[in-house]
Amino acid sequence: MKRIISKGVKIVVALISLIAFFMGATGCFAQYVSDSPVVIDETDRTETIVQKIEIDKVWAGHPVGFCLLTKENRQYIAYYNANRNMVVGQRNLNEDNFELYLLPPTKREEAGGTSTVLDWDSHNFVTLGIDKEGFIHLSGNVHVNPLTYFRSEKPNDISQMKQIFEMVGTEEKRTTYPHFMLTKEGELLYHYRDGGSGNGNEIYNIYDTKTKSWKRLLDTPLTDGQGLMNAYQTQPTVMKDGWYHIYWVWRDTPDCSTNHDLSYMKSPDLKNWYNASGEQIQMPATIDDQSLIVDPIPVKGGIINLSARLVLDDDNQPVFAYHKYDPEGNVQLYTAQLKNDEWIYKQITDWDYRWEFSGNGSINTEVRLKDFRKRDDGCYELGYWHIKYGNGTILLNDKFERIGKVLKPEPFGNRLQAKGDFPGLLVQTGGDLGESPEEDIRYMLKWETLNPNRDRPRPNPWPEPSRLVLYKIKATH
Repeated sequence: MKRIISKGVKIVVALISLIAFFMGATGCFAQYVSDSPVVIDETDRTETIVQKIEIDKVWAGHPVGFCLLTKENRQYIAYYNANRNMVVGQRNLNEDNFELYLLPPTKREEAGGTSTVLDWDSHNFVTLGIDKEGFIHLSGNVHVNPLTYFRSEKPNDISQMKQIFEMVGTEEKRTTYPHFMLTKEGELLYHYRDGGSGNGNEIYNIYDTKTKSWKRLLDTPLTDGQGLMNAYQTQPTVMKDGWYHIYWVWRDTPDCSTNHDLSYMKSPDLKNWYNASGEQIQMPATIDDQSLIVDPIPVKGGIINLSARLVLDDDNQPVFAYHKYDPEGNVQLYTAQLKNDEWIYKQITDWDYRWEFSGNGSINTEVRLKDFRKRDDGCYELGYWHIKYGNGTILLNDKFERIGKVLKPEPFGNRLQAKGDFPGLLVQTGGDLGESPEEDIRYMLKWETLNPNRDRPRPNPWPEPSRLVLYKIKATH
């Protein structure tokens, strides 16, 4: 029998949590409610569209990531238009339209390998960053290609972007996965993979606003595949302990089935790095340092790049959720919690399905992890999407054992239907790299494309360009 916590009795749950707090109890409230599986109903927490802005027509032949960045009362975008040319735009949040600017179209064979024209590669997303003086930086359209990088001529104004062909001048001919990020001190970083899939290093640069120049943040790469592999890693993220945390899987070849060894490290300053037990490590991080491995998942063991999520427990120790194959060969979700310097693994699903992924290029996802977070009631929840089982949210106690589920409203993206009539069109969405200044408001982009084609050209006919739309969305409680 399941214990259902409905909307009508949520106040009881809140009182139980409050009583537990004053009694000095810790952990998930469900321990005090019932030993049977718990179902928490949160389907009333819906979202409503409060504004819709049609921006432009965009290429629909295959998906590639666009960028939206909100900074205070300004909003910036970067994308590829119907002709696959790179476009940037801006608006004040109180305006109903974007000012759009076409970057000079350049093809690789004409510009030394850089390009602002999209080919067929779904890896070639475009991204933005803003330094502490307000200048806007753009990079993108690279997948083992020379650096493509622009910087605005004026602060808080994307209308004039100047292409800069070098940052540091070395390790910039085979760049992939460009990202901008800010340090705790507000300094702008740029990081990317130097090299190819299965053979690459992660490089970090830091920007000097006084000299308007870049230099290496580290004397060595952050991760080094030693010519044998490369790390598919997350961006360093500051968590509740005030440290940067990063995790990755290693991949031996361009074949995605050769991912292996979920790994992790942390740092107070992005320069000195430590393993999960707090021991400083020698940089760069390599597969040889076994202390960095969370779960020694083998090649073809069911993990794929960027398929894990991280939270910190009450002791600020790392806890991971990820997928891999169980002994029967089915893909399952697991947690790994550090206790007394040892990783404790728990299987939290019992799915009867095997996601068999392999090969090169962009693939279609069949299992996706969503948010992994601590709830206000002391429990943890892990969201997922599964090609067979759909969307769901697992409820975990503070030992990271499955104790039930959380019923959520239908994901907002599921409400957005493809309007084009070309067979196979799918809705694509992009979140905001920034943050809305209004409480309970978020922004997202929506457009339509065919699915990835492992980065290979599609024969004609191609779909008509689709509409790129901005939604302003308000959460209800």
